Amino acid sequence: MPDIQRRKTGTVRIGQVRVGWEVPVVVQSMTNTDTADIAGTIEQVAALALAGSEIVRVTVNNEDAAAAVPHIVEGLDKRGIRVPIVGDFHYNGHLLLKKFPAAAKALAKYRINPGNVSIGRKDDDNFRTMVECAVENHKPVRIGVNWGSLDQSLLTRMMDENNRLADPLPARDVMMEAIVVSALESAKAAEHYGLGHDMIILSAKVSGVRDLIDVYTNLAARCDYPLHLGLTEAGMGSKGLIASTAGLAPLLLAGIGDTIRVSLTPKPGGDRTEEVLAAQQILQSLSIRSFMPQVTSCPGCGRTTSTYFQELAEQIQTYLRTSMPEWRKKYPGVEELKLAVMGCVVNGPGESKHANLGISLPGTFEEPKAPVYVDGKLYTTLRGDTIVAEFKQILDNYVESHYGQGAKSSELVGAR
Repeated sequence: MPDIQRRKTGTVRIGQVRVGWEVPVVVQSMTNTDTADIAGTIEQVAALALAGSEIVRVTVNNEDAAAAVPHIVEGLDKRGIRVPIVGDFHYNGHLLLKKFPAAAKALAKYRINPGNVSIGRKDDDNFRTMVECAVENHKPVRIGVNWGSLDQSLLTRMMDENNRLADPLPARDVMMEAIVVSALESAKAAEHYGLGHDMIILSAKVSGVRDLIDVYTNLAARCDYPLHLGLTEAGMGSKGLIASTAGLAPLLLAGIGDTIRVSLTPKPGGDRTEEVLAAQQILQSLSIRSFMPQVTSCPGCGRTTSTYFQELAEQIQTYLRTSMPEWRKKYPGVEELKLAVMGCVVNGPGESKHANLGISLPGTFEEPKAPVYVDGKLYTTLRGDTIVAEFKQILDNYVESHYGQGAKSSELVGAR
């Protein structure tokens, strides 16, 4: 993979996971269950962890949620799921952490939004209380500034100062600077109250792509804390996916960002794990991390009026996704595997040769045969109604022979 020069930061330990420049960029997500629903939250955390979320955040917004946290962590532990659980606090975190010490202890990290605690007002007792709980329990903290709940006293002060300038900056620039200043000043306050420099992660969430790039570029240049990246509300469907990719990619390629979340709005009753897969795909598309084998497939055109290659591509993609939990244990390195499922002879053979394993299906009016390439060389040609089953068998054999114990890269064990 290309060597991207990551911005140097400290390393923060969150449970069994480390975040910082010395380790790979970490994928995280957040539940949308009622945290007081212990069974439901355990199920969703388990699904997110199985999909590859390395950190999972839960809302801790009331006493029932706080009381549920230790039971959720215990339930996950009994199922062998060790993913760190982060508590998301707003407004009343100082009360909940003090009243429910078991929750304070069970959580792997606290997320504090400085705009929703007392910092910046007459006093900062609430913020200080939360930080002191973190210190007492040896927990790291993410100080998460959000432009939708920015410290209004800070913003007002900075706007007033800007208005007195002979040449005032645009309001948007002042807003971006206020977000950065809020994060930095809150981190300084946290350290003042005893939290170690190596126990702090910062985030500065906005909803606009250009704003995201600008604010994190600024923040990264002014501190060495690990940074959590993501749009605060990316949106739904293709809008959310495209906006997240457009915002995260330039930062990640510049070496900025130590942990990411893609905050997609799910469809009603939709699958929450989609945001995990999206985050993984962004990192893998940028050649930053590999999570699962990649399938290259053509978009189709008038040469591919049959949907057969589309169906095969979908079946192979699904097969890879369902196989990966077991493959990951048995076949180290299998996530680097590259496949190609192509629909005609124009680019089919060429793309197939560039993949570890590729198949070029017949396009419209082409001879009904499907050449299969293994590591750039023609291996066999499939015909008839069993192409899917035979290609899957070749795939299984390739995985076993190249990534299994005693694998020999020069041969395809058991394939014809």
